[in-house]
Amino acid sequence: MKNLARAALVALLFASAAQAASAQWVGTWGASPLPAGPATGPAPPPTSLDNQTVRQIVRISAGGNRVRLRLTNEYGAKPLHVGAATVALLDSKGDVVPGTQRPVHFAGQAGTWIPAASPLLSDAVDLKVAPLSRLAVSLYFPENTGPCTCHAVGAQEAQVSDTGDHTAEPAFAPKQTLQSRLFLSGVEVETTAGRAKVVAVLGDSISDGVGSTPGTNRRWPDLLADRLNAGKGSLGWGVVNHGISGNRVLDDGAGQSALARFDRDILSVPGLTHVIVFEGVNDLGISWGAPAGPQGERFRALQPAVKASAERIIDGYRQLIARAHEHGVRIYGATIAPYEGAAYWSAEGEANRAKINAWIRTGKEFDGVLDFDAALRDPAKPTQMLQGKHAGDHLHGSDAGYNDVANSIDLKLFR
Repeated sequence: MKNLARAALVALLFASAAQAASAQWVGTWGASPLPAGPATGPAPPPTSLDNQTVRQIVRISAGGNRVRLRLTNEYGAKPLHVGAATVALLDSKGDVVPGTQRPVHFAGQAGTWIPAASPLLSDAVDLKVAPLSRLAVSLYFPENTGPCTCHAVGAQEAQVSDTGDHTAEPAFAPKQTLQSRLFLSGVEVETTAGRAKVVAVLGDSISDGVGSTPGTNRRWPDLLADRLNAGKGSLGWGVVNHGISGNRVLDDGAGQSALARFDRDILSVPGLTHVIVFEGVNDLGISWGAPAGPQGERFRALQPAVKASAERIIDGYRQLIARAHEHGVRIYGATIAPYEGAAYWSAEGEANRAKINAWIRTGKEFDGVLDFDAALRDPAKPTQMLQGKHAGDHLHGSDAGYNDVANSIDLKLFR
C-alpha cells in the first residue's frame, strides 16, 4: 500500500513538472510608463490617488489559461502602496461577466508595496481568457500615491472612485474619469509553450492611437491583433503596443528615446518573437520644422544640439536591429508616414524622410518592411496623407487610415 501511495505521489510530481514545463507566459497588452509632467506629446496628468480605486479596461490580444499584471512605480519617488486588486472579464456591453471577478495577489498577499523606480509582477490569477477579450483591472491605493507613473494616451476611459476600496464591486460610480493609464503597464497570459507568439510595437503617437475613436480599439496595432487572431486556426498572437505620443528615436522628450527604452519596453516582453519599429517623424519634425511664434515654442525647447539627420536615424535603427538580433528576435521597419501640413513639417525634414524610407525599403537590414507611407499617402501629392486617412492634423491617422495601415501588413511575415 505504501509503495502504491509512493508511486502515485511520484506520478503526480512528474505530471506537475510536465505541466509547468509546457506552460509559457506571453505578453498580451502593454502601455509604456511615463513620468508626470509636460513633454513633446500629451503628458500624463499630475494625478495622485489617495484612498481611491481606479478601474481600467484593457483589450488583450493573445488568450491563455491564467493572467498576471505588471504594475509600475517606475517614475515614483517613494514606495507605492497597493491595497487590493482584482481582474474580471467584460461582456460586449462592458459589464463584468458574473463569476469571473478574481482577486489579484502579490506573493500570496492581497496588497503589496512597490519600491520607488520599480515595476512589480502580480501572482498568477486563475482566469481563462480568449484572444481579444476585454478585462477590467481594478487597483485600490489606501494612501497618497504621489504623482502617478502613467501612460498619457489611453484612448480608453479609466474610472476613479471617490473614496474607499471598490475593487470587488462589479461597478461603482466614478468621481472622475481619465483618458490615461495609471500604474498599469502590462498584462501577461499563460499559455501552452510554443502555442503563442508576440509582436511588440516600438512607436510614437501614430501607434499610440492618437486620432482613433476612444474606447473602440481602433489603433493600428489593435487591428493587427484582430487579423493575426482571426479564425479558429489561430495559435494566439500577442500584440503589445509600446507607442508613446511624442516619442523619438534619438532624443528624450516624451519619455525616454526609443534607443534608451528598447530593453525595458520591448526586449523584456515575455514570449517576444517579432518587433515592429515605426518611429522617426518626431525626430524630423522637432529637428527641422519648429514653426515660428508661440506654437513652436515647445518644439524649439526640445530641439537637439545635433539635428536628427537621415544618417543619424538610420544609425539608430541599426542599433535596434543589432539588439533585437542578439535576442533572436525578428525586427521589421515601417516607413515614416507623410506629414506635410502638420505644424512641424519642413522641406528639410521631408528630404530626410525620403532618404530614410528609401533605406528601409532597399537597405535589407531590417528583417522585413512594412510600407505605412504607401498605405497613407495621397497618390496625387505623396508628401501628404490622403484626405480622410488622417485625423484632420495631417499627422495622425483616422480610424480609416489606421485600418488601411493594419491591412497593408503582409501576414506572411509572421508565419
